[in-house]
Amino acid sequence: MDTSKSQQLFSAAQQLFPGGVNSPVRAFRAVGGQPLFIDRGQGAYLYDVDGNGFVDFVLSWGPLILGHSHPAVVAAITETALRGTSFGAPSELEIKLGRLIQAFMPNLEMLRFVNSGTEATMTALRLARAYTGRSKIVKFEGCYHGHADMLLVKAGSGVATLGLPDSPGVPAASAGDTLVVSFNDIPALEMLFNQKGHEIAAVIVEPVAGNMGVVPPEPGFLESLRRLTTECGALLIFDEVMTGFRVHLGGAQALYGIQPDLTTLGKVIGGGLPVGAYGGRKDIMQMVAPSGPMYQAGTLSGNPLTMAAGIATLEELRNPEIWNNIAHTTTRLGNEVCAAAKDAGIKVVVQQVGTMFTTFFTDLPVKDWSSAKLADTSKYAEFFRLMLEEGVYLAPSQFEAGFLSSVHGNIEIEKSINAIKIAFHHLAKG
Repeated sequence: MDTSKSQQLFSAAQQLFPGGVNSPVRAFRAVGGQPLFIDRGQGAYLYDVDGNGFVDFVLSWGPLILGHSHPAVVAAITETALRGTSFGAPSELEIKLGRLIQAFMPNLEMLRFVNSGTEATMTALRLARAYTGRSKIVKFEGCYHGHADMLLVKAGSGVATLGLPDSPGVPAASAGDTLVVSFNDIPALEMLFNQKGHEIAAVIVEPVAGNMGVVPPEPGFLESLRRLTTECGALLIFDEVMTGFRVHLGGAQALYGIQPDLTTLGKVIGGGLPVGAYGGRKDIMQMVAPSGPMYQAGTLSGNPLTMAAGIATLEELRNPEIWNNIAHTTTRLGNEVCAAAKDAGIKVVVQQVGTMFTTFFTDLPVKDWSSAKLADTSKYAEFFRLMLEEGVYLAPSQFEAGFLSSVHGNIEIEKSINAIKIAFHHLAKG
């Protein structure tokens, strides 16, 4: 595979950007080699600057649930751009997208659009502190909620991928009120609430973890979160930036029947353009300025291009057959991976919820960060490189989720399954 143009561009990028990239995991540090520079995406495929094509299971880290350059999304962006790209003022598009989101997630009685998932989670926690008058928050080891100072404690995703400690530059005081518990550990959670429940403003959780790989909640875990927060007067925040529209059309809250107080969203609701949102109970959201005293603002919040792309995407998803077909295809792919691994004598665990999946190179179920990090990252790195050679683009990290779209059809799945069999055969040979 010729990657000479990508290599030239990476050399130039390293003079401009830290590590040659504008987001850490893109650097391929965990899998070896140099990143590919992408020229375009079409349907289920990515094409790099050297003309190589790949079946894409990253999909811009999740938002492209309809695939790259979906005609309805492109048309909506184009039509909107002709009328202006940013107003810094209200537009009807915000109302349309807000109502669409509410149709899928009625728990969001009010919401506020922002520009990223990080901004959404950071603000939701500020709001929880304002509403409760308390300062402490609870997060879970291996869950990533963006790069706000108070959340870069035992974070997953790129932090785990690069083997970094809690980030330098974060003052101890900023993280001092962040309490960390192991994901799925109900006894530890109960002990923490018994000791500090009266000080806790909120618990923030990825209801299906996606930033240490896909890790579903064990029975009773989310129910315990809801019970404990209610009993002590804390808020429950579901970070559905990744899981929203990915594990279920109504998010994890619909899949598991748990109603959080606040929800954060991103990814899919912007159709691939930068976006975030937070919302929930009306009495809580009315504390947000200008209705209330908790301040948050953003010039590009509700940007018309993003709103138009999000509307086009969610309008397509109103047909439940589209989402059900993606989930069915994801299940099929996972089953084929397991079968190919068994035939080759390779130990893997495939964990899937809805349209998200991760292939862990381990023989033990992954239920938390402690078990996730037992996976063989060097074997995943080799698997990643072999798949790339066969024309399949996976996340360049063992600790990330993979995604499918509505345009991953039989041709793409058969090509990927064949590539998996070839990769496992090479791995088995050592």
